[in-house]
Amino acid sequence: MARPSTFVKIPKNRIGALIGPDASTKELIEKKLGILLDVDSESGDVCISLASETSDPSMIFRAKEVVLAIGRGFSPEKVRRLLDDEEAMLVVVDLRNFVGKSESDIKRLSGRIIGREGKTRRLIEELTDTYVSVHGHTISIIGAMEEVEIARQAIEMFIRGRLHTSVYRFLHAKRRELKKKKIELWKKPYEKT
Repeated sequence: MARPSTFVKIPKNRIGALIGPDASTKELIEKKLGILLDVDSESGDVCISLASETSDPSMIFRAKEVVLAIGRGFSPEKVRRLLDDEEAMLVVVDLRNFVGKSESDIKRLSGRIIGREGKTRRLIEELTDTYVSVHGHTISIIGAMEEVEIARQAIEMFIRGRLHTSVYRFLHAKRRELKKKKIELWKKPYEKT
């Protein structure tokens, strides 16, 4: 019986990052998820299949996320979060959905989200505890579901032309809400009934 598999295409200039020095990144992904990666360096096609019949089939989907994340510009170090944290997820925002295929508009929006010397992107990452990558016509986010959603909302606010100060206020308010929720979660087990 054939083992389940899927295909992913990544940019050719990201294949080196996927494979890593001495194939270390590729081997880490394969070992951690119990899958096999067959990488075609010429086309950028990556075939993901289970390493054995006893491997967890859901790992194919996690591996696809990991490969896509590297293809969207994340370093293997940042992608480790997808390997180590079951709660982590990848969300990709395609700028073409907002401005069509205009290269100048895509560059302008990418610049807004990156900010001067990367300040805006860094602030989004710090306030939402996520990783953000701006690569080509996409903006990708790695983090826990709630944090990723906040980062995505902030990015879409930038795309729609909101002022940086109003987006920063939104991010700070959401950060306070998240902290408050976490504190309440810690308090509940210790409250007396």
